[in-house]
Amino acid sequence: MPSSERIDPTDARLLLALAAHPRATTVALAEASGLSRNTVQARLTAMDRRGAVDSFERRVDPAALGYPLAAFVTTQVAQRRLDGVARALAAIPEVVQVDGLSGETDLLVHVVATGAEDLYRVAGQILGIPGVERTSTSLVMRRLVPYRITPLLRRRTAGS
Repeated sequence: MPSSERIDPTDARLLLALAAHPRATTVALAEASGLSRNTVQARLTAMDRRGAVDSFERRVDPAALGYPLAAFVTTQVAQRRLDGVARALAAIPEVVQVDGLSGETDLLVHVVATGAEDLYRVAGQILGIPGVERTSTSLVMRRLVPYRITPLLRRRTAGS
């Protein structure tokens, strides 16, 4: 669970160096960020402990695993069954992320599939979960802006 403790400009500088060179050693990160090796190690450990740094999984492209098709499934759920629906969604390997929403739609479910038939199967699995009342599936045709944090880190290094 991410911490509410904010990343300070020094942490942001370190994370920018890590984003530029994800396989860099602690010594290399220290040189790139202008910090001591011990400071780098302590700050990375602290950020990891408080959940400020996401998992390595974000860097793995599902297409490289044979799942080139991505879709978003908007899902309406019987509210009293939300926890059970979330557990069932987590058990489907093709579900890569689920976000709870405000408004008419309760969940935004990001799924990947090997193709159209596989997506049909996954969408059917989701619709078959007890407590799921309605779904609508939209294919990702093209990613226009990939997941990114670097612009926010740059802003944070400026102290804002």
